Amino acid sequence: QVQLVESGGALVQPGGSLRLACAASGIVFSVWDMGWYRRAPGKEREFVASIFNTGITRYADSVKGRFTISRDNAESTVYLQMNSLKPEDTAVYYCQLGVTDYWGQGTQVTVSS
Repeated sequence: QVQLVESGGALVQPGGSLRLACAASGIVFSVWDMGWYRRAPGKEREFVASIFNTGITRYADSVKGRFTISRDNAESTVYLQMNSLKPEDTAVYYCQLGVTDYWGQGTQVTVSS
């Protein structure tokens, strides 16, 4: 059974940092591309970053230079390091397995003073 579990969300001040993690189980993690998305209050879910099974990464323009996606295949986990956080980064963050319908439950990130 495929399962994705996000963690690491918190309340942080503007300019702060957080690292999110998404632990996968029930799959051969290393062959899968992984993505992070977010949904802010009152907005549609939007793409944040992705990492292919080759290690190639892509980012939304809004997070380039501030966020870094990485993966640890031995731990079946994908990470999102978020630096220089802004209030507009406030959202629930989700990880997605490839382009499938498998999503985690989400983790809340709130950036506020």
